[in-house]
Amino acid sequence: MNTLPDSSRRQRVRAWVEQPRVQNFIICLIVLNAVVLGLETSPSAMAAAGGLIIQLDRAMLAVFVGEIALRLYAHRAAFWRDPWSVFDFAVVAIALLPATGPLAVLRALRVLRVLRLLTMVPSMRRVVGALLAAIPGLGSIAMVLLLIYYVFAVIATKLFAATHPEWFGNLGRSLYTLFQVMTLESWSMGIARPVMESFPYAWAFFVPFILVATFTMLNLFIAIIVNAMQSYTEAEQHDTKRVVEAAREHIEADLHAEMRSLREEIRALKAMLSASATTASPRAPAPSPNRIARDES
Repeated sequence: MNTLPDSSRRQRVRAWVEQPRVQNFIICLIVLNAVVLGLETSPSAMAAAGGLIIQLDRAMLAVFVGEIALRLYAHRAAFWRDPWSVFDFAVVAIALLPATGPLAVLRALRVLRVLRLLTMVPSMRRVVGALLAAIPGLGSIAMVLLLIYYVFAVIATKLFAATHPEWFGNLGRSLYTLFQVMTLESWSMGIARPVMESFPYAWAFFVPFILVATFTMLNLFIAIIVNAMQSYTEAEQHDTKRVVEAAREHIEADLHAEMRSLREEIRALKAMLSASATTASPRAPAPSPNRIARDES
């Protein structure tokens, strides 16, 4: 009985797991599982079909575990070098934690299985990759924004703490109030105008803060994210183009080698045909002695 080598079996398993119909089936299960987890939060749905909902959740979890196990078998150590695969493993492993004891709180994180769509759908994965690439730039802007917050919070505490201690009584309250102002949530009627009743020129504090913190810094956040997404997309397109060019060069090299081989075979065939034609050509018969004597007479 012939058995396939282990490497060949892993390649077949990998090809089967990565084929589009299997991936689409997993995506559909993830969406359905999100619906089931949402139904678990509904008392009426659980009262009507709680057992069925729980069984569906367990069945889909079993499929997810099986898929992860097949990927572990197919990729071996390479599975742990892929951050997306590690994320999938962690999300599925959380659902296997016991429902009782100190780890029971983590069972609420089962809904993280929905986030597997980020790893399964290429467009979503592209967005997440761009956001991760933008983190260094966002960190620099966040530091600048923190400095601006600190400066304005100290100024607000010095100016308005005596009359409005509930908003600017200390540095922490000032920071929180300025965050509310930055979000433009009831900043005018809720905070700025009451402060202006005691300090008529308080607008000279709030307007520059909004211009700097809201319109300038937040737009910088958006600009860096958009730039990161554009750079990530261009890098992805460049990698794809490079792979296509490498494949084309490989195909062209194979075609040239095949054409050279065909030319050599054609030359060999021509030589064989020429030699065969030379060998098979009829020779003139030697004249008989009587004919020679007749010719001489």
